[in-house]
Amino acid sequence: MTMFMVMKTTMININEAKTHLSSYARRVKQGERFVLCDRNRPFAEIRPLPVTPEGRRPFGLARGRIRTPDDFNDPDPEVEALFSGSE
Repeated sequence: MTMFMVMKTTMININEAKTHLSSYARRVKQGERFVLCDRNRPFAEIRPLPVTPEGRRPFGLARGRIRTPDDFNDPDPEVEALFSGSE
């Protein structure tokens, strides 16, 4: 069985957000999500970060987005030349 957390979404204009930021922050901590608008045009989302039961962000949030080249740890001849004093 898969469980999904349903978040309430509220649209707010930027001036309203600036005026009541601490109130909105409390509501975000309770799981609510806000869509920030500029002149009623959405441009950003404010939502709770995913956390583990211990309160830490889980590992692997960037999985698949970053690739480390196979030669990442290979010596760099240019850097080695700088250290050895040769050109």
